Amino acid sequence: KSLHDCFTRELRPGLRPADPDPSVVASPSDGIIGAFGKIADTELFQIKGAPYSLLDLLGDPALVESHRNGRFLTLRLTSSMYHRFHAPYDCRIEKVTFIHGDVWNVNPIALKRVERLFCKNERAVLQARLPSGEALTLVPVAAILVASIRLHFLDRTLNAQSRGPTVFPCDAKVRKGDELGWFEHGSTIIVLAPENFEFCDNVAEGGRIRAGERLLRKPQV
Repeated sequence: KSLHDCFTRELRPGLRPADPDPSVVASPSDGIIGAFGKIADTELFQIKGAPYSLLDLLGDPALVESHRNGRFLTLRLTSSMYHRFHAPYDCRIEKVTFIHGDVWNVNPIALKRVERLFCKNERAVLQARLPSGEALTLVPVAAILVASIRLHFLDRTLNAQSRGPTVFPCDAKVRKGDELGWFEHGSTIIVLAPENFEFCDNVAEGGRIRAGERLLRKPQV
């Protein structure tokens, strides 16, 4: 009925199934794979040669410790893509922190020109814990024309007009593939995983991936 409806449309039943392999952490969204790799102590990259710190991104020293020397990956959603995002694994979301900021474009040109761009833009930090107790964090980052991030389990809109607390304790148990929320337009999701997780062989910079496809592999005990 409107351009907004097109951007935020839901999936038809059966599309984007989550990878059923219990060792696989699935992609939370459709996207173009950007920088990914090992976090060097607490430093990661928006593109090659453009570092930023976990503390600047997350704003929480305790959460930084959970991801020190871990794994990171960025997914950029373009305007033509499916804009909803999903649980990458069975987990419990324990806290959401909304950080007010700018809405710089997140395209490759901007990533080259604007230092620490992801740390300047509005973003939500979704802190989750796997059944094994390990931390898995998603950071949806807003961008130009992206005024809002919606999360089902908070039942509120997070944007520049948001009032009240910016830290929302919660206890949302989700299954891999469950819809978590959506962007109003395209943007970026940063995935932070533990040190012992490995990237799957389909992960390549510049490659396209769909929600539910394999992203990382969790070591089996």
